[in-house]
Amino acid sequence: MSASNKKPHLVVFSGAGMSAESGLKTFRDNNGLWENHDVAKVATPKAWEEDKELVLRFYNQRKKQLFKAQPNNAHHLVYKLEKDYKVTVITQNVDDLHERAGSSNVVHLHGELKKARSERHPELIYDLGKEDIKLGDVCEKGHQLRPNIVWFGEEVPMIDKATQLVSTADILIVIGSSLNVYPAAGIIHFTPKNAKCFLIDPKIPDYDFPPHWNLLKTTAGEGLEAISNQLSQDRNS
Repeated sequence: MSASNKKPHLVVFSGAGMSAESGLKTFRDNNGLWENHDVAKVATPKAWEEDKELVLRFYNQRKKQLFKAQPNNAHHLVYKLEKDYKVTVITQNVDDLHERAGSSNVVHLHGELKKARSERHPELIYDLGKEDIKLGDVCEKGHQLRPNIVWFGEEVPMIDKATQLVSTADILIVIGSSLNVYPAAGIIHFTPKNAKCFLIDPKIPDYDFPPHWNLLKTTAGEGLEAISNQLSQDRNS
């Protein structure tokens, strides 16, 4: 950290385990199923081409669930870190729970449930809020709208930005990620060697962590409480 008065850069990398505590189910807990749907049938470009109506129905249902969910304690603790740090949240989650908890700088690697985009012009993105996407809903150029979700087999548009952000981190906190979905999981390799690194998960991923990583086998909320306390002690020592 420099001798200037700038706040240290703290990067939070959150995965499905973060939102699980708000009642949103994860891929990895269901053996390749998400809400009893085979992900190959609802989360691939091929699925979209074969049955647009099924895919839209699936994501419209997920959106309804999202609006019933609330940020959990871990989301609120991430926001509170902004008092002492420049916080960037990089999330694999497609919900808006980080934003609803107050986080002001959130990068969504895999898209956002509340938004739709043109199936032919991915740069045309629309915030629909609670409104469903229906067959016949089109972009300004006349093409069908699809969920603004990065499906399996598609490029991750924000990966370069996320990599650059991680490369400037003074502190990295990984929360609730299995670290087996690439390219997203690979961004942690760009963390500076002198950064403080933490991982929080009730089930520590089978991953070759460097020795300086602090691994907390616990829930997102409990882990963030412990890390926040430790960081506070470090600041005041």
